[in-house]
Order: sequence, then structure tokens, then C-alpha cells
Amino acid sequence: MLEQNTVLGQRKAAIWRLIESCLNKNRQEGKLNFEEIADFVVEQPREEAHGDFACNAAMVMAKACRRAPRDIAALLKASIEEACAAGEADAAEIEEASIAGPGFLNFRLKPGWLGKCMAEILAQGDAFGRSDAGQGQKIQVEFVSANPTGELHMGNARGAAIGDSLVNILNAAGFRAEREFYINDAGNQIEKFGLSLDALYQTRLGHPVPFPEDGYHGEDLPRLIDDLAEREGDIYLKLPEQERRRLLADYALSLKITDIRNALANFGVEYDVWFSERSLHESGAVQGIIDKLEGEGWLLQQDGALWLDCRRFGEEKPEVLVRNNGVPTYYAADIAYHDNKFRRGFDTVIDIWGADHHGHVARMQGAMEALGYDRKRLEVILMQFVRLYQGGQLLKMSKRTGQYVTLNELVEEVGRDAARFFFVMRSADSLIDFDMDLAKKQSADNPVYYVQYAHARICSILAAAPAGALEGPVDCALLQQEGEEKLIRKLAAFPDEVATAALSREPHRLAMYVMDLAAQFHNFYGQCHCLVEDKDLMRARLHLIQAVAGAIRRGLAMLGVSAPEKM
Repeated sequence: MLEQNTVLGQRKAAIWRLIESCLNKNRQEGKLNFEEIADFVVEQPREEAHGDFACNAAMVMAKACRRAPRDIAALLKASIEEACAAGEADAAEIEEASIAGPGFLNFRLKPGWLGKCMAEILAQGDAFGRSDAGQGQKIQVEFVSANPTGELHMGNARGAAIGDSLVNILNAAGFRAEREFYINDAGNQIEKFGLSLDALYQTRLGHPVPFPEDGYHGEDLPRLIDDLAEREGDIYLKLPEQERRRLLADYALSLKITDIRNALANFGVEYDVWFSERSLHESGAVQGIIDKLEGEGWLLQQDGALWLDCRRFGEEKPEVLVRNNGVPTYYAADIAYHDNKFRRGFDTVIDIWGADHHGHVARMQGAMEALGYDRKRLEVILMQFVRLYQGGQLLKMSKRTGQYVTLNELVEEVGRDAARFFFVMRSADSLIDFDMDLAKKQSADNPVYYVQYAHARICSILAAAPAGALEGPVDCALLQQEGEEKLIRKLAAFPDEVATAALSREPHRLAMYVMDLAAQFHNFYGQCHCLVEDKDLMRARLHLIQAVAGAIRRGLAMLGVSAPEKM
């Protein structure tokens, strides 16, 4: 069982151990016959009427035991009741076990268990929400890695929000995660970049030349060349063509990468490592990978080129690693880059790519297999596209023509908080319709405003409390009203939701959780007054909502979103 150190995780683990013990007991008594216990889960049911926890053990064991799930559930229920009567430690909090549906075991815990949870939450303080689910595993997350030939757009923005949030969540769940940006500063795109800049430079100085058909048309490039020509004049015209293009590209790349860094920092994203593709070529790493694969019989020679025989790891056809002109492909550099990642000691490498790269996933995982790595250590999150709406109209975007809304423009228009929350509130594989008007709306219709308002409302209640209202012992057993218990139940799930989001690599789960927690608080607020005459009850409720505010604040922080105290 994972997350055993969490408030709910400890109780799930106790029930899990109890069921495991009951299965083995029934096998020893000859009532069940099986070789191994199948994987089963203990979880909170969606419907509270089904109890506090539910387990699918009887259903997943049906095949191994060759018994109907409800028959197995009946045997387990009887054994659980015996354990409860005997006072076994793992059964200490169980009030009742029942059978539901096709064979679910539902558990209701003894009254007061939520009060105990609340006391445990308060004892953890600011550490509440963290866990050791990751057990210190080292993970690298590479995201955005946009070609530095234009400005960052909506796809880059979504990747930045997902990647940065995922690293925050992984670290909160006990992993050691790092952010990395792969700078595409080599290859064909840089050649085209240099050609485009050279054409703009010569034309700017009165020597018009045709612009490359497949050149870069970003609106910022003419301004960049104008600044260079104004400052340096025609000194580059005196250089050989290849050297001029290289110097122009290097000059522009330096500025573009700085712009990308600044745009991402403005979006709340700071990378641990910026890794240069060019360094792989200059260090000989790309050639070294090609030599290694060739030496181990993975390469084919055809039409003067070298091909990786991807058919050996399940792909339909080979892929070119070295063109017939002797120049390595991007695929070759990408293999060398991922080899470099694993050589740096990461247990798992996660790439966040656009959905249009889906065909490259198996090829890259297969290449890692060819190098001797477990292909499962390379995980790829495929991210769907973003459609931007304003005034009910779809805003068209095209990076090739420069007609697109940039990341900086989006942040300026709707703010960092709304932009980041909107990008992570849906799973990465879902297409996003980003409504800019909704993102700016200050009402409950706007999800991020709704969550932030819950935090601000709690802060206002705490500020209005009498002096010293939070001081003294807290009797969490007083929190027995329906609104209080539902809020505690949702609050207690916080560290488990963080751990699940980390283990499943799904930041949107945390976004959905903080929305649910905010909704549960708003429901509580409509039922339970906090500033009541009963000082003990007031203190307990104030500590409850203070803990809720802390969970909202920490959850939003993991998503890169602020938690204002006033709105």
C-alpha cells in the first residue's frame, strides 16, 4: 500500500492488511483455495451512503478462487467481524462491514473517526499535504523545449503549466523532480533561421534578396534585425556567407532564449537546467550513440544513409539516423539526449510533447531499449491542443505566419493565475477551449476565482475572530455536524490526492480537488457559523477552516497559482 503515512492512507492500509489477513486465514482453514492474492484496492466510495471505505478484493479474487465474488465477500465479512470482536489492531476503528453490489466490501468506521483525522491534520501543520509516496525517486521532467525561432504560444503555455505543476506535485509527494528545457540550437531549423535572418539583414541594408520559401516569418525578427543594423551597420556583409549566417543565428538565438526565459519566468516557471542540443554534437555524444548502435548491430545501410532498425522493437519500418550527406538527423540527437538524461542518474524521465508527436513515442522508447534501458523509464505525456476564444469567436493561430497570441500577451490579458489554472484543470489528453472572457470574470462561474474566493473568505473570517480565539486546546470531537464532517472528509483526502496526482502524472486531479474542497467549504459556510458564542466550538471550527485554507493555499501553490487573502 502507498501513502501509508497520510491521514486516510493509514486507515486504508489498516483495512488492506486486515483483508489480506482474512484471505490468508480462509485459505488456511480450507474455505478458499488460491495461490496468490490478486491486487486489490481500498478507496473512499464516491457515495457516502456506501460507507467510509470500500474494497474490491472479493471481485478480483473470484477467478483465482473459482468462487462467486459475493461468496468470497461473505467469508471475508465473517472473518472481519471476528477480528473486530477480538480487538485486532487493524480492525480497531471499524464499526461495520457490509456487502454491496457484485461483491464490494463496504466499511463504516466508528463515530468520531473524522474528529481523530482532524486532530492528526492539525498536528501536521504546514506539512499536511506532503507524503513519501515517491520514496525519493529521482525524476526529470522536460517540457516546452520550443524552437527558439519565435515567441511562445498557447501550446507552449499549456506545456509549461502542466510541466511546472507536475514537478511541484512530484516533489510534494516525496519524489526528487527537476525541470529541464532542451534548447533546439542545432539542425535544419537553425540553418533556416540563419537564412531568414540573412535575407532580412541584407534587405535592410539595401541589398534585397529573396526571402526563403520555408523561412521564419515571426513579426519580431525584422525588429531584431533593425536593432542589429542600427547598432552594427554593414560589418556582417563583409564576412563569408556561411560565417555571416552563423553569427546572425547565434546573435538572434541568444536574444530569443533570453526572451523565452523571461516569458516563462513571468508565467511562474523557473527551470533547473537549460540543456543545449548543440552541446551534444560538439561533445561527440551524437556520434558516440551512432557508433554504439552500429557496433551492436542496430543500424542498417541503405541509399548511402544509416537507419536504426526500429522493426526489432516493434515498429513498422527503420528510421534514418544519419542522412546520405553524413549529417545526423534530429532523431539521432534526441536519442543521444535521452541517453544523457539516464546517465545523469534519473530513475524516470518524463517528456511532455504535443499530441502531433504521438508517432515518435514508441520510436524513442524503443531506442532506449536498444541502448539497454528499460523503456518504461521513459514516460511521455501527450498534450492536446488549445483553442482560444474571445467574445465567442475562435482566435486563429499560426506560428509560421506570426499570427498567434503569445504567452506574454495571454498573461497580460487574463493574468498568470487564470492562465495557469485553466491550462491544468483538464487532463493533458483533452482538447482545451480557453475562454478568455471567462478567465477574467470575477464570479463563481470562473473556476480559479471560485477557489481563490474560498481562501479569501476564510481569511476574512479568521481576521474577524476575537483576539485569542485560536489559542488553547482544540476539541475536534465537537465537529459532528454533517457540514463539518463532509468538510473534514474532503480535507483529509488532500495528501492522498497529491500523491495520486504525482503517481498518475495528472496535475488536473489536484485542480479538480481544490475546486471540490472550495465547494465543500462554501457548503459548510452556509450551514455552520464559525463565530459562535460557544468558545470551544468556535475554536474547533476556526481551526478546521484554517486547515482548509492551508490546503487550498498549498494546492494552488503546486499549480503555480496564488491564494489572495482579500478579493
